[in-house]
Amino acid sequence: MKLLLATCVALVMVTAAYAGTYSYGWEDGVGTIMGFYGNVANPANQSANVNSGNYALEMMESPLGGTPQAYVAFIEGLADGDAVDVTFYCYDDTDGASPSTRIWAHYANSGDVNSYAGSASGNAAYSDGSGWQPLAWSWLFDGNATTGDAMVIEFRLYSDAEFQTYFCDDITVTAPDGAVVSFAGSDPTATEETTWGSVK
Repeated sequence: MKLLLATCVALVMVTAAYAGTYSYGWEDGVGTIMGFYGNVANPANQSANVNSGNYALEMMESPLGGTPQAYVAFIEGLADGDAVDVTFYCYDDTDGASPSTRIWAHYANSGDVNSYAGSASGNAAYSDGSGWQPLAWSWLFDGNATTGDAMVIEFRLYSDAEFQTYFCDDITVTAPDGAVVSFAGSDPTATEETTWGSVK
């Protein structure tokens, strides 16, 4: 009986850490961005330059100024201490010069991708000019830093001239059990609640 109880406790501990991983590659040929802040111009779903598959996101900055941010994923239903891991691919063939990109995020309120509840920061490293490359970061949701319960993933643009072109493809989000992950052009997807039945 003690062995059975210990096994059940171990299973509960495993299921509490369950997370779902979801991806989007703009392969619907329609989706672009979920929202933006700053001077994001001409977002398009295009097929001329892709990391994989047949389609990828393209955008520009106009007019030149500030740090434009394109919203490429929305994770709702988060709580203090939740882990969120994100990777997307960007295209940069200008080593040591603009245009460059970064992966960043901000806190938000569930139900409103355009809400803002404080910066969640991100990876300080810029794209490196090597062509298609992954940018990644891991966040721990900080309930003390925000009144929100969601996170918006930003594709940040760094230009030194107007109408420089940016590309993004193949975004992957790992979010905790019960969170809802959305991308442009797709319906929200909930990470599944793990039950004793599904564990069996």
